[in-house]
Amino acid sequence: MNLTDLQKIRRDLHQIPELGYEEFKTQAYLLDYLSQLPQANMVVKQWRTGLLVRISGTDSKKTIGYRADMDGLPIVEETGLAYASKHLGKMHACGHDMHMTIALGVITNIVTAPLQNDVVFYFQPAEENPGGAQPMLASDEMKEWWPDQILALHVAPEYEVGKIALKPGLLFANTSELFVNFTGKGGHAAYPHKANDMVVAACEFVSQVQSIISRNIDPLDSAVITIGKVAAGNTMNIISETAAIEGTIRTLSKETMAIVNARIAQLIEGMSIAYDCKIERLERPAYMQVYNNEQVTKEFIDHLEKQFPEAYVPCREAMTGEDFGYMLDEIPGLMFWLGIDTPYGLHHSKMSPTEEALPFAVGVITSYLKSLDK
Repeated sequence: MNLTDLQKIRRDLHQIPELGYEEFKTQAYLLDYLSQLPQANMVVKQWRTGLLVRISGTDSKKTIGYRADMDGLPIVEETGLAYASKHLGKMHACGHDMHMTIALGVITNIVTAPLQNDVVFYFQPAEENPGGAQPMLASDEMKEWWPDQILALHVAPEYEVGKIALKPGLLFANTSELFVNFTGKGGHAAYPHKANDMVVAACEFVSQVQSIISRNIDPLDSAVITIGKVAAGNTMNIISETAAIEGTIRTLSKETMAIVNARIAQLIEGMSIAYDCKIERLERPAYMQVYNNEQVTKEFIDHLEKQFPEAYVPCREAMTGEDFGYMLDEIPGLMFWLGIDTPYGLHHSKMSPTEEALPFAVGVITSYLKSLDK
């Protein structure tokens, strides 16, 4: 597919971002596009707000999977583009519109010239929240079309167009969300002794939780706890009865994640007593590390070096989180970074990928899938 065709798809999808399990317009758009392609070798199944698309091979020895996530983020877009989001307060700021477009481009390439192997494309909803990979893995639809290996990509603003960055082994971190609610006793600002101030308790918790990284984690290991939101109070002269914090935890090992979560539980227990209040951590899904299969990654890198000799860039692991890690935990495969060369990072309200990355990525993936027929 050429750049113009891919741009149209991507810009159409960019205008209709939807949150996890709300991707109804997105699913309808994908179904409409797929319905216009030759149908002889293609079967499409719906799963919740996602899709599974199987392209039958001519003499299949195995099934190759390709995953593209679908959801947007609760961000007000500030790109100023003519094709900016039409859904107020929602934006494809993580590049999932690019991911879907690339998958459609590859499907278009191979549906009229089928490969030897079967290829299944998994359009997965709810990657950002609450996490669609685990439920999709458990679905009857995916179990019926289970791949022998799987791959996916993620756009990377910091790399130039035409570059692909990856490494064998750990690529993305383990992640866990942190939602903590505080409940005490409100009152008048002039009588603090008759109240139980949850602003003070929440602020102390935010400070104390950082000591987990500095005092409980091996300094040669890596972990991050970031509190991104603190909410409490209504006005300046009322002691707040409640407070809430939201944050994220990132670690490079499952063992370190267990240590961090255990220490948070201890802090909650101790501070509940110390501040004579109720502190509750809400359960939210955690994301498993993205761990690239050594052999599959080596073969992919070998293919890049032969067919796209300027493309491959070795990289280090990142503290980014991705629920594709659950798929890689059960299926041999890999994820790679695709350069999109933009000054604004992922999840930024002005993030705007360089679209010339689209035909490059479609060409790389199509070429790699063809190489697996040999």
